[in-house]
Amino acid sequence: MSYTINGEEREVDSDGYLLEADFSDETVQVIAEAEGVVLTDAHWKIINYMRDKYRDDGHTPNFRNFMKDMAELMPNVDSKGMYDLFPKEGPAKQAVKIAGLPKPYGKGGY
Repeated sequence: MSYTINGEEREVDSDGYLLEADFSDETVQVIAEAEGVVLTDAHWKIINYMRDKYRDDGHTPNFRNFMKDMAELMPNVDSKGMYDLFPKEGPAKQAVKIAGLPKPYGKGGY
């Protein structure tokens, strides 16, 4: 499997995550469509947060830290709301995929 982004084939791993990060908005659109996610402003807030954390820390946060930060950024959205936005794999994984970032690793798959 791969994604065609701006006319270029981008390689993915067996779970559909890009092998190399791509920060273009086109990437988000292509992967979101493939995932069946219709993007809203809330999605973009989370995607931009994930991209910023990846740029700053070299990886994305685990679910616990993600939810802690989201409580400040989006105080009216709880964990159920996050799963409503990213129902397929949950926000900590599916948001990373749609953001165009490599698969998160570490304890518990993060």
